[in-house]
Amino acid sequence: QVQLVESGGGLAQAGGSLNLSCVVSEGIFSNYAMSWFRQAPGKEREVTAGINSTGSYTFYSRSVKGRFTISRDDAANTVYLEMNNLKPEDTALYYCAARKYSFQKAATEYGDWGQGTQVTVSS
Repeated sequence: QVQLVESGGGLAQAGGSLNLSCVVSEGIFSNYAMSWFRQAPGKEREVTAGINSTGSYTFYSRSVKGRFTISRDDAANTVYLEMNNLKPEDTALYYCAARKYSFQKAATEYGDWGQGTQVTVSS
């Protein structure tokens, strides 16, 4: 079982940027597909972006495509989410999640989660 720790959340103005990081320990990072999910109050947890274990495939939800970029650094055991042109509707608790090898959209496919980092975007 891997341990995941997110950082980089905070307060931003609409149109601004934030960069999230998720450091993974207690596992072979290069074996894991990594994803970022988010959950706003009163809403279900939804996938935002994902990357497979080799980095050859990335996924973005329709709401963030063109604004967010996911990347991974296997040497640093870290996955990143660069968030640009932020909107108030991006406000949520952002979670990092891991599963072996291939990306999946469903949260139920992930057994390892971080504690989350809050992102708040003001208008």
